[in-house]
Amino acid sequence: MLQQILHDLYIDPELLAELSDVQKHILFYKMREEQLRRWRDREAREALVQADSLRPLKVKRAQEGWVSGPALALDAAWQPSWAALLLPRRKGASNRHIQWLLGADGEVWVWVMGEGPGDKPYEEISEELIAKRARLQAQREAEELWRQKEAEITKKFRDALANEKARILAEKWKVEMEDRKAAKILEERIHEEFKRKEEEERKRGEEQIRLQEEQRAKELYWSLKQAQLHSQSSEREEREWEEQLRRIKAADEERSLRAQHARDEYLRHSLCAIQKGTVAGLSSMFQELGQNNEQEARLYHHLPGPGPPLPRAVPIGTWERPLRPVSREVIVRWFKEEQLPRRAGFERNTKSIAPWFHGIISRENAENLLENMTEGAFLVRVSEKIWGYTLSYRLQKGFKHFLVDASGDFYSFLGVDPNRHATLTDLIDFHKEEIITVSGGELLQEPCGQRDSPPDYHVLFE
Repeated sequence: MLQQILHDLYIDPELLAELSDVQKHILFYKMREEQLRRWRDREAREALVQADSLRPLKVKRAQEGWVSGPALALDAAWQPSWAALLLPRRKGASNRHIQWLLGADGEVWVWVMGEGPGDKPYEEISEELIAKRARLQAQREAEELWRQKEAEITKKFRDALANEKARILAEKWKVEMEDRKAAKILEERIHEEFKRKEEEERKRGEEQIRLQEEQRAKELYWSLKQAQLHSQSSEREEREWEEQLRRIKAADEERSLRAQHARDEYLRHSLCAIQKGTVAGLSSMFQELGQNNEQEARLYHHLPGPGPPLPRAVPIGTWERPLRPVSREVIVRWFKEEQLPRRAGFERNTKSIAPWFHGIISRENAENLLENMTEGAFLVRVSEKIWGYTLSYRLQKGFKHFLVDASGDFYSFLGVDPNRHATLTDLIDFHKEEIITVSGGELLQEPCGQRDSPPDYHVLFE
């Protein structure tokens, strides 16, 4: 499972929530290491491509007749420097060789620094270099001091200019303030004039609405009076309408009774046809289909009780495990078909179930079982997030939960310990002697057993 995570560079959020802080840090480190490895491979490939693109230029230079001579290796203890003149070979020469410049004595010409005519002594050269270095350092320091001085001068005059602008704005604001006061008095006078006109307009509107209200009251009075006279004359028409409505309802009920009678007759004729064997084939097919569905449901633990074996119309193939657990029934089937043959949960070389083994219980239930135990207590429960288990460990203050990957042919901690173990019992016994993580120093000491009857793993061994 760790290899799959590193291949995809992705982990499911629900699976990430099951990891402890140490497991998350290690998993992040491994994912980052995988990213760097891929980056280095890509850089190496690009370097090879670039080298191939530059190769024709080197070949061209070699064909023009220039040959690089070997560099002279100088002893670190030898102070004078040596120099040799490397000459290019002539075009068309058959053999490649190096020709050294010869002196008057016929030997290879050699020059020793400090011993030649006009050479300065080593002490004088050293003094000149020190003086030059001191001048450069002094120039850099002077430039730095001038930058600081220039910044101080700029800030000084910038602040003075800002103060002068503020003074000018303050005097201008004082003049504008007096103008604003005069403008405000004029504005208040205009506001009072508009308010007076608004009150007069409101009074005229209220008087107009009152007159309209009186006129409307007179109109409504005469309308209601006429409606009262009309209602007295229409009582007879209302009684006739009610009688007509009653007759319509009676007719609807009669039609409904006739339709129900017709449906009953159709059903009776259909039952007679079934009894005579007209659709006997359909009845037997439905019965056979029900038996097959019942047998498949019992096979997947959906129905209690074994029941008698029934013939299947279509044989069921081998079970293919999903990518991750989807239900408790699927987890139970995985444990029975893949883990029981590997004796997961049993003590070594016995038929007894290990005291630290538990069934499909939640994180909260595991912590409740470990609550009153000392540091180092542990239990192993079947995980609902991955194909494997969760080792719950009691700390001095708190708990830790480690995922155990059992999706392959071995058992190992996910993202914590690279060691692989052939059985689940081997993993537990190994970490009774060796710590799980270096930072935590976890050693498995006291197993946490069952407290309920029947035990929480009874569905796994039925």
